[in-house]
Amino acid sequence: MSKKPLLSLENVSMNFGGLKAVDNLSFTINEKEIIGLIGPNGAGKTTVFNCVTQFYKQYTGNISYVNRDDETVDLKNYKVTQIASLGIARTFQNIELIPDLSILDNVLIGAFNQYQTNVIAHIFRTPKMRQQEKEIKQKAENILERLNILHLKDFYVAGQPYGILKKVELARALITNPRLIILDEPAAGLNDRETDELEALVYQIRDDFDTTVLLIEHDMGLVMNICDRVVAINFGKFLAYDTPLNIQKNHHVQEAYLGKDE
Repeated sequence: MSKKPLLSLENVSMNFGGLKAVDNLSFTINEKEIIGLIGPNGAGKTTVFNCVTQFYKQYTGNISYVNRDDETVDLKNYKVTQIASLGIARTFQNIELIPDLSILDNVLIGAFNQYQTNVIAHIFRTPKMRQQEKEIKQKAENILERLNILHLKDFYVAGQPYGILKKVELARALITNPRLIILDEPAAGLNDRETDELEALVYQIRDDFDTTVLLIEHDMGLVMNICDRVVAINFGKFLAYDTPLNIQKNHHVQEAYLGKDE
């Protein structure tokens, strides 16, 4: 049974003054795939992420996405603050957590748009509001348990090891119920043991949370091990989109990114 398309980029370009960071880029991601986006430093990878999440809206071309109601929508019609509600979540290359809050509270921040009670209900802490708060807290704790960090939920983020911080940021993204989760260099700063654990974790995210994964990563071992397909770009231009094995054999990718055998 063929998988359905979830996210499609069609002839997307993004300029910064005279610099073309993304140049007429097109590719499609299917549901439940793990897709890697690779390229040298400065190739335009994070710019692609920022266009998908509408942090940049000055791009040309089209980015379409199938929302939770199975409707194909143009992401440009949505503000960056509305993207999570569509089912798109992301983590960042530089971790964006609040150090003076607990791990649990940092995760709960990601659930801000899931409350269905109004401001008055929160002020007076109505029974409905308290019940909803209890359910969302339980959901956050379940995610932390799956990531094996529930025992740390009441500890402050400040002072936690880098690998734990990565998991907290991931948990905050997962609590939004994403159909598509975008990971910006998830293995950066991790040791070998943590990277091996991340490999299993990405599979778990796809399977347990019923989501699609798009990731930027410089650890080629991780990319080749976990990705169903890999998009390779250079200077914002499309190079190849294929299985990891074929990407490794691709002459243009070897020259641009993986290195060329003499």
